[in-house]
Amino acid sequence: MLTQVTPAQLAQWTSSLPIPAQAVVLDVREPWELQTASVRADGFTLVAVPMGEIPARLAELDPQLPIACLCHHGARSLRVAQFLVQNGFDQVVNIAGGIDAWSQQLDTSVPRY
Repeated sequence: MLTQVTPAQLAQWTSSLPIPAQAVVLDVREPWELQTASVRADGFTLVAVPMGEIPARLAELDPQLPIACLCHHGARSLRVAQFLVQNGFDQVVNIAGGIDAWSQQLDTSVPRY
């Protein structure tokens, strides 16, 4: 079963990694969503690839790096996380509740939509 972390648990997850600074938050939302609300990379690298482009752009992601998938509420990112695991990525988690939960738990300056 795929691990889920809340936005509030993300820092704990990254700090548990052998090299925390290598963690990637993969935002799979559409460009208009990124313009509406985005997170600030703090202790991780932020990479944005819309969900529909993941299969074609899979080679852009390093399967050796830990990846936390993010979307609006957590459903799309869960599907992407499962796809990554099926394609050889072994350090993958889903950010439960997505950017909506991020706004509520970590950074209220992130707009909710």
